[in-house]
Amino acid sequence: MATDHIRYDILAQQALRGVVRTVLADVAKNGLPGEHHFKITFATAAPGVRLSERMRSQYPQAMTIILQHQFWDLAVGDDAFEVGLSFGGVPERLAVPFDAITAFYDPAVQFGFQFETIEGEGSVAPGAAAKPVGAPAAPARLPPQPGKPEALPAPAAPEPHEPAPAGGGEVVRLDRFRKK
Repeated sequence: MATDHIRYDILAQQALRGVVRTVLADVAKNGLPGEHHFKITFATAAPGVRLSERMRSQYPQAMTIILQHQFWDLAVGDDAFEVGLSFGGVPERLAVPFDAITAFYDPAVQFGFQFETIEGEGSVAPGAAAKPVGAPAAPARLPPQPGKPEALPAPAAPEPHEPAPAGGGEVVRLDRFRKK
């Protein structure tokens, strides 16, 4: 098999993270349009992630936040976004680099994708690609706080060729299109 010197896998992930950046920048400027809202999963131990020790101890590996009704001061930069959320009635300010995001999903239109870790040069982790998904598996929910956004554990990644739930599309691995 030929070596991918261009690293299309990395370029595709950067492009999809750019989609997240563009969407969040628009929301920061204009607010959420219509019924759109976002579930964003990120690696809490990734470099540059800023959150309180309380939240880091609750979510040592990954965390899903929902940007819907109650968030404030969304600020989007070239490499990261910051947002204020309340967890259990305690306000928190999070900073999340785009490289730390592992999944993005807009339930209003059943659009999203998941990112997988890409290993060092010349090798790619199995299935390492950004994968569009229909509706992800329902994550386990924390006890709801009235009027507060929910923090969810990271959703499980779907199997590489598992069909999406009714109304969604098929999960496609980008390496399916590589020459073998």
